[in-house]
Amino acid sequence: MSEASEPPAAKLAVDLDPAHAGEFLRAVGLHIDTVSPREVRAHLDVSERHHTPWGITHGGLYATVIESVASVGASYAVESDGGFAVGVSNQTDFLRPYVAGRLDVLATPVQQGKSLQLWVVEISDGDGRLIARGQVRLFNQVLPGR
Repeated sequence: MSEASEPPAAKLAVDLDPAHAGEFLRAVGLHIDTVSPREVRAHLDVSERHHTPWGITHGGLYATVIESVASVGASYAVESDGGFAVGVSNQTDFLRPYVAGRLDVLATPVQQGKSLQLWVVEISDGDGRLIARGQVRLFNQVLPGR
């Protein structure tokens, strides 16, 4: 998608309010702050409910957040063409343990093609330290009924 054809940052047709996200994503506590075809910003507040038995945040939380935020951005990028994007590969690196507090999430595309996209997502703490990072390859799909 070229820069000139990008729709303005606006509300997705999909409801991103955590109250309507379904039980799984509601439990994660992910809040989408801004969405555009070239960037997604989000945050979550980590607590003991996200912990492993050893008292640190479970890596599955990071993989879930990375997949979710990349999917939102990639889907937004193809929404005007009647599409959405589904993850086909998620590589998440856990860089340092984290116990509790706000984490900020930034997702940006590396490549956006007609059928595939690649997004990089970084999760950092309030001091800007990288806690986890990942990349998600997504396949652009036509919305059912289109």
